[in-house]
Amino acid sequence: MSFRALLAVSIVATFACVGPAADVRRPNVLFIAVDDMNCDLGCYGHDLVKSPNIDRLAKRGVVFERAYTQYPLCSPSRSSLLTGKRPDAIAIYDLKTHFRDTTPGLVTLPQLFRQNGYFVARAGKIYHYGNPGQIGTNGLDDAESWDEVVNPAGRDKTEEHLITNFTPKRGLGSSLSIMASEGMDEEQTDGLVASAVISMMEEHQNEPFFLAAGFYRPHCPYVAPKGYFDLYPLENISMPPVSQADIANVPPPALESTKPWPWFGVSEDEARRSKQAYYAAISFVDAQVGRLLDSLERLKLAENTVVVFWSDHGYFLGEKGLWKKTSCFERVARAPMIMAGPGVADGGICRSPVEFLDIYPTVADLCGLNASERLDGVSLKPLLSNPQAEWDRPAYTQQHRGNLRGYSVRTARWRYTEWGEDGKAGVELYDHEADPDENVNLADDERRAGRVAELKPLLHKVSAQR
Repeated sequence: MSFRALLAVSIVATFACVGPAADVRRPNVLFIAVDDMNCDLGCYGHDLVKSPNIDRLAKRGVVFERAYTQYPLCSPSRSSLLTGKRPDAIAIYDLKTHFRDTTPGLVTLPQLFRQNGYFVARAGKIYHYGNPGQIGTNGLDDAESWDEVVNPAGRDKTEEHLITNFTPKRGLGSSLSIMASEGMDEEQTDGLVASAVISMMEEHQNEPFFLAAGFYRPHCPYVAPKGYFDLYPLENISMPPVSQADIANVPPPALESTKPWPWFGVSEDEARRSKQAYYAAISFVDAQVGRLLDSLERLKLAENTVVVFWSDHGYFLGEKGLWKKTSCFERVARAPMIMAGPGVADGGICRSPVEFLDIYPTVADLCGLNASERLDGVSLKPLLSNPQAEWDRPAYTQQHRGNLRGYSVRTARWRYTEWGEDGKAGVELYDHEADPDENVNLADDERRAGRVAELKPLLHKVSAQR
């Protein structure tokens, strides 16, 4: 028997001596990450987008309707979430710097489980990978986090030459590009991710495990098998109207994520086809999530497995003329997050603002582990048992434009953002009770001066720590 297996047996035996829960093994963790998923689509019952498997996970867990990434870009978001540290604490703001180079001694969330006798493995994208460029490689992975890794590459990778790119001056990883693929789900990279994690479940079902499934979609290029495109007839896809008037009162740094504006210069028809493909990619990923949930049930592991579902950030699909991420608007700061399993209320909806930083301490808490790190988030366990419990912590998101920094704070009702030191490059204030789409910037409204004065020091509590 391996040392890790002996350690797992020892831990179970230790727990067997403490009383009534003697026959209950510590919870497993199934950690599901998706890439670039809009919060309004997957997992919240969208009128058009079909995500039945994410929806069924939501029905047996708690949906955090206001969960916020700390930095709406893949690597900073994932590095922050997995280390439990704010981007400024680990100095990760780009897609190339590894957190081990800036803060080498940190214990990551999966690493904590390794240290406590769990089998810990991943398939696909958990830490950052250039998508699709680094599919099939280790990307910007962290070797200290895993016992085993799988880096699949499917026909979406081998058939990249068949992809239609509506923005040929942009690489596939930042493009508006589509492909309705031939073949079966299991031939795609994300289908292979699901297959690999299912195999790990089967092999390690008799020991505590932390398994991470990192799906590459719906990140561009928007690729899915043809059948998923058929779910979304093009005549049902529309684009929001846009005009310069829509952005007249928005600071320029807030809009620099999409150039040329609007929609990276594509036609309305190309934008609609891109949106159709993005929807198809969501439904394709949803089917892979369903395969994982089916396997948990088939192996009778569901009742003792904490399932965490999250996307690294939200996504614009043409609103305000913007596309993709990298801003401080609600639509990209807010991202899907669901937790289910032992200790979690069924079908709960939490509307309090929470942060991705809270995932690390929460999962550790649910599994009875003590984090050795001083974490920047807090355990959400009180909200998992009572999603309506009182909660007054705000959520913070930040974004860089070269040397210019933007910081944003989200309370239950308000979003307040400053660009540059003390807001010298622009300020935004949105009332989410009256304006959930953030169409009216109230920062210069004299009647809101008191609100700005209230939110400014709240924001500076975090931005001053950099």
